Amino acid sequence: MSQPDAAPVRPGEELPLEALREALRGKVAGDVDALEVRQFPGGFSNLTYLLRMGDTEYVLRRAPLGPVAKGAHDMAREFRLLERVSPVFPAAPRPALLVEDVAVLGAPFYLMERRRGVVVRSRLPGEYAANPDAPRQLSEALVDTLSALHAVDIGAAGLSDLGRPEGFNRRQVEGWAGRWRRARDLLKDSGDLPPPAELRDELVIAWLEAHTPPESAHTLVHNDFKLDNLMFAEADPAHVTALLDWEMTTLGDPLADLGLSLTYWTMPEQPGGARSRVGAAASDRGFLTREEFLARYAERSGRDVGNVAWYEVLGHFKLAVIVLQIFARYRAGQTQDPRFAPLAAQAAWLIGEAWRRVAEGAEGDDVAFQPADE
Repeated sequence: MSQPDAAPVRPGEELPLEALREALRGKVAGDVDALEVRQFPGGFSNLTYLLRMGDTEYVLRRAPLGPVAKGAHDMAREFRLLERVSPVFPAAPRPALLVEDVAVLGAPFYLMERRRGVVVRSRLPGEYAANPDAPRQLSEALVDTLSALHAVDIGAAGLSDLGRPEGFNRRQVEGWAGRWRRARDLLKDSGDLPPPAELRDELVIAWLEAHTPPESAHTLVHNDFKLDNLMFAEADPAHVTALLDWEMTTLGDPLADLGLSLTYWTMPEQPGGARSRVGAAASDRGFLTREEFLARYAERSGRDVGNVAWYEVLGHFKLAVIVLQIFARYRAGQTQDPRFAPLAAQAAWLIGEAWRRVAEGAEGDDVAFQPADE
């Protein structure tokens, strides 16, 4: 589908317009007094709005409502990251203004330029329906953008202080395991998750810990690289106009991005009616298969992807954690968005998929798949 025209703001997520006008006055282009606010309906985490001020448009991003985990949804960090990345990576939108005064919206926020394009999720959008090469062009552009991101010279871009890449994989397992356990414990008496003997979450964590590889390299890692975080030119599915959602970007192992991307790319339909991704949808022919995806990334990046299965298990687990954290906010009443209701079942399903990958192994992958003792 094309990038949806922003919709009316969801109830409970409105912005205080007068305070926002005063915070923007004299600091950005456009007629602040003509400010209109709409909301982009996609996304499950940060809140994203379209600001129209006469002929000028910006995108506003802020953290979700309610308490958030320490260090998460850091809009100031995301703004400063984009300041340094956008000059060296054209797909990164240019930031325009950071407002850290929580008195304005209740949380820090920033404005960035609005990019336009087509967002592709679970089906080939109508803009590309007449182009038989569109599925492959979209697929290849996705892989090539990932490879280009991992090729950014972090020293030349002034990004060497963005994170601590040494020990990245070990910290990933430790950090995501801690987040999972905290969200799970919030729901332990709710009946929303299967009993521990069925969930197998601790078995997945134990396997990840036991098989953690050293980093394959140290590069920029987007940490949420997936097809619907990209925008494509309406007339050219081979051209990426934007890569969005830079919140979790850091320095680390590029194969962590690859593993999570493959997790999204090959995901079938989930509990609660979440649609399959185009890479797994039988009705959408012509997209790269998992094997073709891997081969193109290896060719473009020059990296060895033989151990990618560990990163795919990590990708399933990370996504399960994100989904469960969102559901915990929903269960606590911090958001009323009905899209969040089936997320506990989806989190449990993702854990099950991670364990299936561990237990069954992965043909052709150079990794020892030895199930943890039960």
